[in-house]
Amino acid sequence: MIKKAIIPAAGYGTRFLPITKSQPKEMIPIVDTPVIQYVVEEAVASGITDILMIIGKGKRAIEEHFDRSLLLEESLIEKQNYEMLEKIRGISKMANIHFVWQKEMNGLGDAVRYARYHVNNEPFAVLLGDTLVQSDSEPVTRQLMNVFDRYRGSVVALEEVKPELAHRYGVIDGHQLEGNVYVASDWVEKPSADEAPSNLAVASRYIFTPDIFDYLDQTLPGKNNEIQLTDAMRKMVRDQAMYGLIFDGKRYDIGNKMGFLKTNIIFGLKDEEIGEDLKDWMKTFVNQF
Repeated sequence: MIKKAIIPAAGYGTRFLPITKSQPKEMIPIVDTPVIQYVVEEAVASGITDILMIIGKGKRAIEEHFDRSLLLEESLIEKQNYEMLEKIRGISKMANIHFVWQKEMNGLGDAVRYARYHVNNEPFAVLLGDTLVQSDSEPVTRQLMNVFDRYRGSVVALEEVKPELAHRYGVIDGHQLEGNVYVASDWVEKPSADEAPSNLAVASRYIFTPDIFDYLDQTLPGKNNEIQLTDAMRKMVRDQAMYGLIFDGKRYDIGNKMGFLKTNIIFGLKDEEIGEDLKDWMKTFVNQF
């Protein structure tokens, strides 16, 4: 049973400057909820309530979001807004969340390495704090946990991408084991379309055995002179079986402005408060062109 999750959330978010100059990219809202709250909710829905977040300079707002705000609660009580009061209190109660600071921006692999002593030699989940993946069946992290339970090896979420877009992602080199489960022989970071061994891209969710820390320790700085998680995974797969799962669900690309706007519209249409009004507005807007 996977009991612990790691959420790296220390990056600068340069693609969303100037807002990320003072606001963590993980706190940018989708409708009215910050991205990282959706990520925590996914972990909790998967049965994980012990969560370590790796944060960095300028990320204090993440800590405050998951802590209680007594002044705000008192204000909501005075206004008798008990529905919102319970919603706000629920954020601080949903999981046991711990924080550790990455001392310098040194790559995703380095951020994961900070979790070594927290996971206490147990397998654990990694959920990137700036990426949403959702499913109408089981949470995506839970789907990975199911594969881990069956094969007892590290497993990575995969999604099919257009071959010409493979250069944006890490991709798996391997073969199909059964159904949507693949056995990895290698992991390739951002290959060209001609060099890509597949169009199955790594989709920001992982289950690792604690062995990954040994391989991270052996990994030298790579792209951007940082410790890359993919480089450690390439070392690891040479020694032990690793798996990929084409998950049932959808990843929402909020790493760029267009993806962010599309995601807000999609989630807005699902929102009970504004969904119908947004549909009406969209019909009016489209008719103008």
